[in-house]
Amino acid sequence: MRESGVFYRDEMDADTVRDECGVFGISGVKDAANFVALGLHALQHRGQEAGGIVVHDAIAGFNSARRFGYVRDNFTKQSLMETLPGPLAIGHVRYSTAGSKGQTAIRDVQPFFGEFSMGGAAIAHNGNITNANMLRRDLIQRGAIFQSSSDTECIIHLMARSMGRTIPDRMKEALRQVEGAFSIVAMTRSKLIGVRDPLGIRPLMLGRLEGGYVLASETCALDIIGAEFMREIEPGEMVVISDDGEVSSYRPFEPVRPQPCIFEYVYFSRPDSVLGGKSVYEVRREIGRELAREAPVEADMVCPVPDGGTPGAIGYSQQSGIPFEMGIVRNQYMGRTFIEPTEQIRNMGVRLKLNVNRALVQGKKIILVDDSIVRGTTSRKLKDMILEAGAAEVHYRIASPPTLWPCFFGVDLPRREDLLAARMSEDEMRDYLGVHSLKFISIDGLYRALGIPEGRDPKAPAYYDAVFTGDYPITPVDMLEQGFKMKAAE
Repeated sequence: MRESGVFYRDEMDADTVRDECGVFGISGVKDAANFVALGLHALQHRGQEAGGIVVHDAIAGFNSARRFGYVRDNFTKQSLMETLPGPLAIGHVRYSTAGSKGQTAIRDVQPFFGEFSMGGAAIAHNGNITNANMLRRDLIQRGAIFQSSSDTECIIHLMARSMGRTIPDRMKEALRQVEGAFSIVAMTRSKLIGVRDPLGIRPLMLGRLEGGYVLASETCALDIIGAEFMREIEPGEMVVISDDGEVSSYRPFEPVRPQPCIFEYVYFSRPDSVLGGKSVYEVRREIGRELAREAPVEADMVCPVPDGGTPGAIGYSQQSGIPFEMGIVRNQYMGRTFIEPTEQIRNMGVRLKLNVNRALVQGKKIILVDDSIVRGTTSRKLKDMILEAGAAEVHYRIASPPTLWPCFFGVDLPRREDLLAARMSEDEMRDYLGVHSLKFISIDGLYRALGIPEGRDPKAPAYYDAVFTGDYPITPVDMLEQGFKMKAAE
């Protein structure tokens, strides 16, 4: 959030799960930056702190703009967009962080740009490099000078030291040294490049528009510009799109079993996106159905915590036959506060964003459906608000398993000791929240909702689900250096 030049997080923002960024790129269209701005607007849910666009024009060369705040507040101004001419452009939206704007420098805002012997290149990255600290130390010892605190800059320096003859060749060599999650959109003077890590943890889509091509984190960003969805970039694939429209596919990594992030379905992706051939909305609705089968309870209404809990609540209602009602209403204009964010206002964060429909809930037994519980502070506040409005009972149903472990692959989660489920049993959480009952969907139920009838295979899980299971597909080297204890070590 931003007010008077200050970013802050109220208690509701702090008690949630946030993705780290979204990427978008387009080639072969007039005024490509305008399309990137629209695409980034559709991906704003993946990052609200800052955004950037880099373009290339045959006459004007490379140009860029980076700004703090929402896309709509920056990249809709004609005076700015006129400085970004050309048929080739990429963009990035960055996640929100705790504290003030001053804690993030504009130099940390992507896309990043580098000048190589064969020309310039820009890169935007969604995910997290888990050996970035190790790479950074080695690069600095070899003379590299870093300009940002971002792990993505390691890729630029690794490319600079590569002996590859082309920029795509240098990118291949650089990324072979990188561990973790990365969906990358990059550009040279004449090429648009997309790369997805071998596990396919973060999504990346390929589309087509007016003879040009589009790369985006989600299909909803293709929809906003009227682009045709072609396919997903496959795990471990690099695509290089030339200015003549030729699309080349490469496999620069050793093949491994893919494990796309299950949290994309639970939380991150917009419900109108399609991921892995599945409608995100339909998956979330099916999670609600499965939750109703696993954890039924007698009640008068099913109420979502908007907006994340809405599809799950619809599914729960459909399966249980209990009416779906909007017992909580979201204030749609809470992007900015209208007064200075004093401590008193911060403490009112939940009430500023959500309000209970008192006439609807009074005297009723309420099933409250949410997508996750992180610290639990927001859940307690909501329960208090509903009971204060006269509800007879509150039963929490959570459309994901308990969040037990942090993520190091592009999800901004608190430390493990700050996760409520890591410190308490389900019964203890119920008592802490002060609700009449609390149930989470099981990990097998989540997999069934994703179309795997037999549930999760612990020996070869189909998805990256470490936040629920503690089973990390890659050892997070940097985190081990900082003292993090993995599941097997406990």
